[in-house]
Amino acid sequence: MVWFKRLRGGLWLGLGYLLSPLSWWNDLVFNLPIAYGFAYLVTLGHRAWFVPATILGYWLSNVVGMVMMQWGATDVLRADRQTNWQRDLLIGLASSTVYTAIAAGLVYFNVLRLPPGLTLG
Repeated sequence: MVWFKRLRGGLWLGLGYLLSPLSWWNDLVFNLPIAYGFAYLVTLGHRAWFVPATILGYWLSNVVGMVMMQWGATDVLRADRQTNWQRDLLIGLASSTVYTAIAAGLVYFNVLRLPPGLTLG
């Protein structure tokens, strides 16, 4: 049964990597279409909320990717350990939020510059 848990962990790890902010190319291929679809479904009646819903969907797709990577790595590296889903979810949420805050801070303090078409102001 350990081999099944490691196989499942490898699948979670791979899918999580594709959604996570750790792969530089994933935004155009995975995260932005997911965020756009999320915003489209959430704002069916209120199109004025489309941009904020897209941002929320993008952030959520990154959070889900980080959590999936954490679950997968736990299954692969420590297949004999019992999983604590609440703790793992909180750690994944916290690490994704810290990552997002650092990226936003780098943009805010002009360390990183957004392309002209992506400026909000």
